Amino acid sequence: MTSVHAVTKWAEDSLLESFQSVTIDLPDAQEYAGEPEGSLCATLVRHRPPRQRRALLYIHGWNDYFFQTQLAVETAEMGYDFYALDLRRYGRSFRPGQLGGFVTDLSSYHDEIDEAVRIITEEGHDDLVIMGHSTGGLIATLWADERPGVASALILNSPWLELQGYPELRPALRRMFSAVGSLSPTAALPLSENGFYSRTISAAEDGVWDYDLQLKGGDAFVARVGWLAAIMRGHAKVSAGLSIDVPVLVLISERSDFRRKWSEDLRRADIILDVETLAARAHHLGGHVTLIRIEDGMHDLALSDEPARSRYYAEVGRWLATYGPEDSARTAQEQILP
Repeated sequence: MTSVHAVTKWAEDSLLESFQSVTIDLPDAQEYAGEPEGSLCATLVRHRPPRQRRALLYIHGWNDYFFQTQLAVETAEMGYDFYALDLRRYGRSFRPGQLGGFVTDLSSYHDEIDEAVRIITEEGHDDLVIMGHSTGGLIATLWADERPGVASALILNSPWLELQGYPELRPALRRMFSAVGSLSPTAALPLSENGFYSRTISAAEDGVWDYDLQLKGGDAFVARVGWLAAIMRGHAKVSAGLSIDVPVLVLISERSDFRRKWSEDLRRADIILDVETLAARAHHLGGHVTLIRIEDGMHDLALSDEPARSRYYAEVGRWLATYGPEDSARTAQEQILP
């Protein structure tokens, strides 16, 4: 259950100029030992007050938050008002003492997504497109499958639809992690991180993007047993086949690259997920799925170097013009013209 003011009170966003945000309180969300009591919330961000009848809601990935201002600009040029949701324990919604990014059930996120949709709808939007990146793509996929008739289309940017390299081992791994997670869900997983992804994107290293290094890549974001068990349960649902009732666009890089020695080639590939595994799972989502590969695309295609980034936005725009909701204002005008 969620709660916000009856009238949504937007404030200047704390992180981005020319953006506004509102806090979505989550008073019934589960807390864990050591977390500050009553601190769980989500944050809805918007680019500007409503101008269109159509809107797009973006959901970020693991260890991430919304900072990609170009995405908002491009969305507006496509004829959509832009919104982004920082999920509980992420980004603007993260509070000191919380277990960064932690949940034991991905359906927990339905609370803040549902509330965000309510707010967006009350602001006068007739149609809503959901866009998710990486883990946010998995979360958006499961939400869309369980909320038929709510969204008009689903766009997935490198969605984490399967545990790469181990799909055949997933059932055994899921049982093992679920058993351990029931006893110690917050136990940290001993995963190594070579730092190459942040090196490819951060302006503080070899990349070009400025963002808060504590909100994306910070020490608070630790992969934990209960979280991975939740991810694997989500993967199992995708593997079994979903019935998403709206058109789905899946965009992935043309190739993955998991080399362990630094190379500039890592700037032109997905170095987080196996794109072949993602491609194989894409058609499990529903009856209307489009798969597009972006040459030289990074894991977050919106952060890719040019020309891959421009192609990503061009493909999204072209697909929305074909399969997305119609522009109601344009349609009404066409109906009255001779």
